[in-house]
Amino acid sequence: MNPKRGPVVIEADIEDDLTPETAAPVPDIVEGRAMQAVTAIATRRPSWLSRIFWGGLTALVGMMISVALWDFVAGLLTRNTLLGQVALGLVAVLGFALIVILLRELAGFARLAKIDALRDAVRDAQAGGLRSEAVATAERLTRLYASREDVRWARKAIADQEPDQLEAVDVLALTERELMGPLDKAAVAEIQAASRLVAAGTALVPLPLMDVLVALTANVRMVRRVAQIYGGRTGTLGSWRLLRAVATHLIATGAVAIGDDLIGSVAGGGALAKVSRRFGEGVINGALTARVGVAAMEVCRPMPFSVLKRPKVTGIIKTALVGLFK
Repeated sequence: MNPKRGPVVIEADIEDDLTPETAAPVPDIVEGRAMQAVTAIATRRPSWLSRIFWGGLTALVGMMISVALWDFVAGLLTRNTLLGQVALGLVAVLGFALIVILLRELAGFARLAKIDALRDAVRDAQAGGLRSEAVATAERLTRLYASREDVRWARKAIADQEPDQLEAVDVLALTERELMGPLDKAAVAEIQAASRLVAAGTALVPLPLMDVLVALTANVRMVRRVAQIYGGRTGTLGSWRLLRAVATHLIATGAVAIGDDLIGSVAGGGALAKVSRRFGEGVINGALTARVGVAAMEVCRPMPFSVLKRPKVTGIIKTALVGLFK
């Protein structure tokens, strides 16, 4: 006799009180890995062994190039005096260009140090409460932008209204409103452009590691532009130093990972992730780029945020990504 056929019921070990409301949420698959990798690259400190290795390799390669150039010019002078003199002149031009580049890098570092000193002076003036100290600090700030036409009206407004400010805090508040206001707007525009570029680039570039390269390039350029807006003329090494400082600031404040303050701005990214994981990654990478930009403003700004409020990442990313993936 054949057994009665029917459905087979398998008992599973499931808690009786487990409901859709109490079940653990499904892990989010988008995490902004490109920007996480950029932050890790920027903050990575080489070991003493790697520093010795790369320093020795750089010195060896430089010596090899120098000796090769010397032998080339000397041999050419022996065979043909005219061509040898031309080659010697080209080497001199190359050496002059290298010296100019080095001087520009040193000047960029000095400019960044000057802005750091100004920020410390503003904090001291705010803490001291002396009007004379606040006026002197305001004059140092206006001299920093003496050659900038985009803040010419701001400098004039400060000069006209400063005598009416009776307290140190009022003098510094006037300086921040008039001088930093236009610069903050320009910096936010640069951050929005970089966030849009990173979001689109990391969403549309399917090649491995290319999204990291796009994010790294865009963030270095953004940090450099923000520094230039606030008066820091940086070179290649100065831009990398700034990116390291910004990334270190982000890690110190725990702002690298996605948190509650980004829920609103990446809500669209979670919805896009259901359609395309790449689009969701792009939105979150754009949001993290906005975080880097705001941190760059704090690092590069010669005045700490006081009267003017620090820009919100959610506001920046919503404006930057409106209609990007629609």
